[in-house]
Amino acid sequence: MTRTISAALLSALAVTAVVMFTPGLGTQGKITLGVFAVATVLWVIAKVDDTLVALGAGLVLVVSGVLPADDFFGALGEPTVWLLICAFVIAAGVSASGLAARATAWLVSRAKTVRRLVHLTTAALVVSAFAVPATSGRAALAVPVFLALAKVLEGRRRVVVALALVFPAVILLSAVASLIGAGAHLITVEMLFQATGERIGFAHWLLLGLPLAVVSSHLCAEIVLLMITRPADRREPVSVDAEAVGEATGVAVSGPLDGPQRRSAVLLCVVVALWCAEPLHGVSPAVVAFVGAVLTATPKAGTITMNKALATVPWAMLMFMAATMAMGVAMTTSGAAGWLAGGLFGVRVPAWQFLAAVVGVSTLAHLLLQSRSARSSVLVPLVITAAAGLGVSPAAAAFASTAAAGFCHTLPASAKPVALFHRIEEVPTYGSRHLLALSAVLAPLTAGLVLLFALMVWPLLGLPY
Repeated sequence: MTRTISAALLSALAVTAVVMFTPGLGTQGKITLGVFAVATVLWVIAKVDDTLVALGAGLVLVVSGVLPADDFFGALGEPTVWLLICAFVIAAGVSASGLAARATAWLVSRAKTVRRLVHLTTAALVVSAFAVPATSGRAALAVPVFLALAKVLEGRRRVVVALALVFPAVILLSAVASLIGAGAHLITVEMLFQATGERIGFAHWLLLGLPLAVVSSHLCAEIVLLMITRPADRREPVSVDAEAVGEATGVAVSGPLDGPQRRSAVLLCVVVALWCAEPLHGVSPAVVAFVGAVLTATPKAGTITMNKALATVPWAMLMFMAATMAMGVAMTTSGAAGWLAGGLFGVRVPAWQFLAAVVGVSTLAHLLLQSRSARSSVLVPLVITAAAGLGVSPAAAAFASTAAAGFCHTLPASAKPVALFHRIEEVPTYGSRHLLALSAVLAPLTAGLVLLFALMVWPLLGLPY
């Protein structure tokens, strides 16, 4: 590990030295680009905590005077960060009530064939993007459901392996349905606002992202089904007992909803409805989430104590998100993003070719940067600046980049949900060869789908390119 860190630092210092002697870039721009180069190399090569690297990079930018201290520390107070904190509290309450597990058990028990089971599971995972923030949180809550299904399907190895692959693959692809689906979405929204003054709200993100999430998720599920199972596996009927799923997850699934479950269902529906209706009432999604979080932890009205709910919040991820958000702002304000974008996209090309390049790079970026938030912090400032210079909508380019970056299925280490389901030892699961085979088919299909939406669908939904 020490040798790896040393090699990473040497590589980073070499890149920094090259940057410092680069003509046409101001001192602050050189410092920012150098810091980004060091951070990126450490994220890619060294086995150092991603949050520590991001905080260290932010500290250097503050000490060097590139980034005002108020901007760096103020990133933790951004409405998007509070939106995510409160969403985690609400999700903790929903999980504690057993509502999510009960709804999933009810849904999958309706399946009579393997194909229907896979697609009902996919539908449930898409919907979960509105109830549970971040892909890692959804994956953690989905593991008990998968284990319950694997127990019911014991003896049907290929079907179990297919389900094991469907869960993380769909969790990653369906995240684009919701603004809170991934921390990278909030980074993109804040960077876009800082650079252009334009903000994509919860309702608009839902309108743009949900159709893509539904199509890409069910396409992925069908591909997994055809790749992993055989026709004989798919012809054999299945019978998933809701009680068996409930027993495995520790949730009672029969009878009417109990008090906590009813309260969770009402609260969740009201919060999501208010988020979607933001253009009508004008109340910030963060304020709505804050009220929902307080109600979730209120005695008799809620379902969990505030201490227990806050214990579920991934504070390291939030610190990482805030730090990378501040780094992205520094890239824009220091001129580094403009200089780098001019070098990368200096040749004027048609808008569709630029978007194709953005989607392609964003789709492959997970091979270098495993963190979705890190990918957004590196790519989005460049994409926004280059788009403005080429006459392309920065919002459309940033949204396309973030949507394409949702593909990170190639290796077990490419994303936390993939690693989590890969490590399950109690039941059959997928190996690296399954991921490589799936990625060979899914990567070009999802990239093409994002480009198709960017050019033909999103302009009809209020996001022209």
